[in-house]
Amino acid sequence: MLKLQDLTLHYGHSQILNGISMEAAVGEVTCVMGTNGVGKTSLIKAISGTHPRSGGTVQLQGEALGILPAHKLAHKGIAYVPQGREIFPLLSVRENLEIGFVCLPPSAHFIPDEIFDLFPVLKEMQNRRGGDLSGGQQQQLAIARALITKPRLLLLDEPTEGIQPNIIQQIGDVIRLLRDKGEMAIVLVEQYFEFAYDLADRFVVLRRGEIMISGTKETLTKQDVLKGVSV
Repeated sequence: MLKLQDLTLHYGHSQILNGISMEAAVGEVTCVMGTNGVGKTSLIKAISGTHPRSGGTVQLQGEALGILPAHKLAHKGIAYVPQGREIFPLLSVRENLEIGFVCLPPSAHFIPDEIFDLFPVLKEMQNRRGGDLSGGQQQQLAIARALITKPRLLLLDEPTEGIQPNIIQQIGDVIRLLRDKGEMAIVLVEQYFEFAYDLADRFVVLRRGEIMISGTKETLTKQDVLKGVSV
């Protein structure tokens, strides 16, 4: 689904990513790991178009993507759940979900039952303001809003950050269900090692803006990955 070749990214004169080449396949979770400040979020921003890459190529299902803004990449099937969730606090849960309609034809402007099957709490709270939800409920809302767009590629940046353990487990169950349906590729940036290792089919470990370790769960031991993410 996703193929990156020699991707680079700068903030001003500072180079953050240097020659990133990786792939993410449909029906798999590709986990991007590493210590703070190595470029994980910058990589997700480059893929999603929220920060333009400086160089390199990005292909989505064989289509070469130019350096496009985030809204155009969303229309092409890239959904991004950012760190911090970024839901609209004054809009209701239903209104937050309906924002995803912008990527869909008018005939698809409805909330599928599957969304509320995955996140039952959102059905109960449809008319509550997003800002009144707990952190874990807001995270579920952010993921649900991304799924409304019917993505081919789902990007998740630190979905467990600041979330209570029972909701972390629920989010993990949802990611497994989405992976096993085999309809999208999932790229997960995650610091919580056990959560990430349990879900991942493929690992990309960054250090100083470069790939230090890359491989599948079959080719890398848990110790290999843990060593890569240790300071």
